[in-house]
Amino acid sequence: MAIDKIQSESINLADNFAFTGTVTGAGGVNTPAFHVYESSSQTVSANTYTKVTLNEELYDTNNNFASDRFTPTTAGKYFIYGNIHLDGASYPTHLETAIYKNGSIIARNFTAQSSATVYGNKIISTTVDMNGSSDYVELYGKLNYAAGNNYFVGGQKDKFFGGYKIIT
Repeated sequence: MAIDKIQSESINLADNFAFTGTVTGAGGVNTPAFHVYESSSQTVSANTYTKVTLNEELYDTNNNFASDRFTPTTAGKYFIYGNIHLDGASYPTHLETAIYKNGSIIARNFTAQSSATVYGNKIISTTVDMNGSSDYVELYGKLNYAAGNNYFVGGQKDKFFGGYKIIT
């Protein structure tokens, strides 16, 4: 059935349609997009937001990720996410993961802890408008603790950062 023949009839969206020719105005692409990770652990200082080091790319569709930051060259709204696996050996009172835009926090995930040894993932996500030229986002983490060997655990499943353009 040709689409131009459906004027007063309703379309059952549960049906399957075989189109010939070109369908326009449907769908879109979610690029630029990136997903990066770091296989090495990263030692962090107490009570300080620390930028997460990420140097291995799973994908970076437009080569917009460099120096631990994503700077898309296409303006639009972006879904941004990150995860840090925290390992604190000396009783941190809280753990934080934050997404920064242009050097300032735009989203933060905070958890208070009450055990002497802390292990855990801190995942965060947000949406953000990007101008396509100078705006950038970065992933940060923070451990509040007194002393000890505390670090962000490295690994593809433990320390990662990514995002993609939302179709609007």
